[in-house]
Amino acid sequence: MPTPSQGIAIEGLATDYPAGTWIDAHAHDANQLVHASSGVMRVVSERASWVVPPGRAIWMPAGRQHAVRCHTAVRMRTVYLSGRSSSFPDDCQVWAVSPLMREIAVRIATGCAPDSLDPLTALLLREIETIDALPLILPAPRDPKLRRLTDALADNPAEARPLRAWAKTLGMSERSLIRSFQEDTGMTFRQWRRQARLLAALERLAAREPVTSVAFCVGYESVSAFISAFKEAFGETPSRYFRPPTD
Repeated sequence: MPTPSQGIAIEGLATDYPAGTWIDAHAHDANQLVHASSGVMRVVSERASWVVPPGRAIWMPAGRQHAVRCHTAVRMRTVYLSGRSSSFPDDCQVWAVSPLMREIAVRIATGCAPDSLDPLTALLLREIETIDALPLILPAPRDPKLRRLTDALADNPAEARPLRAWAKTLGMSERSLIRSFQEDTGMTFRQWRRQARLLAALERLAAREPVTSVAFCVGYESVSAFISAFKEAFGETPSRYFRPPTD
């Protein structure tokens, strides 16, 4: 009888990076499951970026150009999966990692007996079949004018300039900016700025910065407003979100 892992070749790699490491844009022939055993990284492509907090993972399809910034020191455990499976997503996604998926990824990345690869692969494929993507993506516009706006907000999430002021800076009408921004990113300006702030907050919180200072650094006027927005977006308060995973 064929095994669930038939046709899928797997390799692993364990790499530790210091804080501030920037890995230039590149692509791989194989699909990647990149698990952050510890630390937080931001994965950047031409059309979006994703924040990968500690204990989570990102799925990167084969052939996709991407760069990586390690906001903190990162213990990266990568599984390369060559071949096709109906369970493999076509797009990049950040995933919550179950205790079982975590142990599989770590074992494959750090070396395991050859005769255990096939059963581990079969288990991993079953885990991937039921995984849900986390809302940790920030779209990037194609339009150069809009990119000026989003780059400025990414560099300074606390920037509170209203949309009408941005429209004047970019030489656009406010109505045109509203329409163009949503068409290009799939988000309203307000939604995008909120997401940029929350993802920047994730990076800071993962680096153990205090919740109070993070809230003000990313542009919230009160800690309670920040905690409320964080919980609405991610389903947990900041303190609960970063609790170590339990088996």
